[in-house]
Amino acid sequence: MKRLLTELAGWLQAEGRLMDDVVVTGVSFDTRTLKEGDLFIPFRGELVNGHQFVRQAMEKGAAASLWMKDEPDAPEDIPLIFIDDPELAMQQLARAYRKQLDCTFIGITGSNGKTSTKDLVASVLSPYFNVRKTEGNFNNELGLPWTILSLEENTEVAVLEMGMSGFGEISFLSDLAMPHYAVITNIGEAHMQDLGSREGIAKAKFEIIDGLKENGALFYDGDEPLLHTLVSARPELRAISFGYGEKTGLSLSSTESGDDGSRFSVKGVIDGSFTIPVFGSHQVKNSLAAILIAHELGLSNDQIDAALRQSKLTDMRMQPVVADNGALFINDAYNAAPTSMQAALSFLGETKLRSEKWAVLGDMLELGENERHYHESIARQLGTISVKGILLFGPRMKWLYEELQKTGNETEVIWSEDDYDTLIASLLSSIDGNSIILLKGSRGMELERIMDGVLQA
Repeated sequence: MKRLLTELAGWLQAEGRLMDDVVVTGVSFDTRTLKEGDLFIPFRGELVNGHQFVRQAMEKGAAASLWMKDEPDAPEDIPLIFIDDPELAMQQLARAYRKQLDCTFIGITGSNGKTSTKDLVASVLSPYFNVRKTEGNFNNELGLPWTILSLEENTEVAVLEMGMSGFGEISFLSDLAMPHYAVITNIGEAHMQDLGSREGIAKAKFEIIDGLKENGALFYDGDEPLLHTLVSARPELRAISFGYGEKTGLSLSSTESGDDGSRFSVKGVIDGSFTIPVFGSHQVKNSLAAILIAHELGLSNDQIDAALRQSKLTDMRMQPVVADNGALFINDAYNAAPTSMQAALSFLGETKLRSEKWAVLGDMLELGENERHYHESIARQLGTISVKGILLFGPRMKWLYEELQKTGNETEVIWSEDDYDTLIASLLSSIDGNSIILLKGSRGMELERIMDGVLQA
């Protein structure tokens, strides 16, 4: 972005001071990551008032700053724009800048797999277009505007992740981004305590179509009946489903795992075979959205396959890590909900990458009043997998531990409420080059610390 400060003040319909000839090339609300030419946006919280860092921001190269009208002692020697609310101002700036950008916008939401799908979409398009994507978890009402304002003007494709915890949030983000293509990866159980039911979650995710551009398209999980119902009620919507079902627009006809990742074939809108350097049938399914979007943008099957083979996912999404002794960790510890837990355990049950299988599982959070049921129900799936050991971490995993005790299974099961060292010691004394160890739990459980403890021992 390269705009005169006076133009930004016009976008905000706000007055300023010392604005003439000041050029802004980005925005920042954190002096630690501020770049020269940024417009500094000071937020005022209960513990920290960003206005106290305005002068520091200017010393680090900021071009100008916003300043809340009711904040006293505005400096008279710094270019300022006076506003009422910094968050609203940031959103207004992003909305105005978005309208001036001539690039394809892609919005991605879902209960699980948003980040992986974002990474796959960006990976498949990057060799052929100038692509930018949401960094980290900047996927909310503050992070998405920052992402838009960070886009270079020559960006050809913007891949934007959209997160939420309640109704109306995805609708707001979609209206702001105005995507040409929207993706709903799936409907799970995350945020059940806020949205009440899976039906509520589906309606909240479906809000992504609210800002969809005319002649745009929705790509959605065709194995989810709740989404079929919502799509059927909008006959004017161009929607293409993907999944395992034969009636989906793009369906998986075969999948297999090898040392180089997952190979699979699809039929429907596209017929062909592809490979991704990632494990797990759920990641294969996520790649279908990337294939559909790449096809929409004119790429051939050969171009799509070549790009997918080089794709890279954000860490802790079915990430393979090999220990010095040859043991293979599958680090899927970024987050967990019943749906993604089931998918990860399905991979563990099916894989032939190592003969000796271990499951290291942590609490699943934000599941509401049914959280005990969801944890106990994991026992049924574990009973279908030949595993040497099951290590459980967190207070909620005690429910699964007690459920497993009822089965009389001879598999070693260890539970620890809050002590990583107990589980680290168990793995250190047991695993070798024949072992594959799945780590799966919600972000707050930090299960990667168990893997790091083993690798650093």
